[in-house]
Amino acid sequence: MIHYQLRCDQAHMFDGWFKDSATFEKQAAHGLVDCPECGSTAVERALMAPAVPRKGNSLPVPAPTPAPAKQEAPAAAPAPVAGGRLPAQMVAMLQRMRAEVEKNCDYVGPEFADEARRIHRGEVDERPIYGEATDEQAESLAEEGIPVARIPWVPRADG
Repeated sequence: MIHYQLRCDQAHMFDGWFKDSATFEKQAAHGLVDCPECGSTAVERALMAPAVPRKGNSLPVPAPTPAPAKQEAPAAAPAPVAGGRLPAQMVAMLQRMRAEVEKNCDYVGPEFADEARRIHRGEVDERPIYGEATDEQAESLAEEGIPVARIPWVPRADG
């Protein structure tokens, strides 16, 4: 295994582990390596200082350093998961999902459940929508056979 310090085109730094340098090059060329912070697939190896031990000495194992805390708006903070906050790669994926939803769906706000019912009954034209619903409203929609999905709403990648 080989460890690389990586940098995306937005200057975000992160680590990556690969079988060998050819594996990194192949994955990067196919857009399979993405920045955990912004999701960019324009990733390259960053300069790293070599860790060369003196003859006869082994390398010390550095203690892990905690990641700096990011300040986020309370209303849009990543959803808690068992064991802590969402991993950075998951946040980046959810940010890409949010961008697609906002680009391709109509925002109906707190009227989501009512609008979903109107669409289901054929009272209004069918279209993709998103908005807010309580747990009870989402459960009621599911019981009525109206397909809905709930996703964690994370801060925008550009925000």
